[in-house]
Amino acid sequence: MTNADPKTLIKIARESGGSDHGTPVDLGQRVRELRKARDWTLEQAASQAGLARSTLSKIENGQMSPTYDALKKLAIGLEISVPQLFTPPRAGQVNGRMAVTKSGQGAAQATVTYEHELLADTLTKKQMLPYRARVRARTMEEFEGWVRHDGEEFLYVLTGVIRLYTEFYEPVEMRRGDSAYYDATMGHNVVSVSEEDANILWVTSLT
Repeated sequence: MTNADPKTLIKIARESGGSDHGTPVDLGQRVRELRKARDWTLEQAASQAGLARSTLSKIENGQMSPTYDALKKLAIGLEISVPQLFTPPRAGQVNGRMAVTKSGQGAAQATVTYEHELLADTLTKKQMLPYRARVRARTMEEFEGWVRHDGEEFLYVLTGVIRLYTEFYEPVEMRRGDSAYYDATMGHNVVSVSEEDANILWVTSLT
């Protein structure tokens, strides 16, 4: 089919919980913006949605009107709801995203003192950086000075026992279930004080 019928598309959006008000959105342009916001090629986006590359290309260029099944596949592939295909993003942000990281399947990054596993690594333009870390370090001497960076940080102990060193506070010993929230511009380091390497969850703000 060619020349997508806006009334049909808006009707589909409304039946899926969209708003009855507002200016109709150019579906092809919206899909292209969502794809590029994720830094995906046509091939990657088509694969995520379970559609042929040629089909996605025609949708983006307004050369065909997708069926409701195709819209659902698009929404699932782009990690949003169907109504959001017809809703402009607020302040240029993509809404309704989600990423699931199965245990042990995060992106691994090892250092001398930590073994990091990045979580939700497939999402771009995140406002938080979540990662799990295995703490190898046993003494402060293993670090090349304080770790400092922009933003705020949340730390949660998963297993083992750690000692949290910070620039302006006395060291704090923390066990499973303990947590800390602090200004990451303040120097900070973590060491394991249990026999086994401790494991912690870190969440760092990116804004």
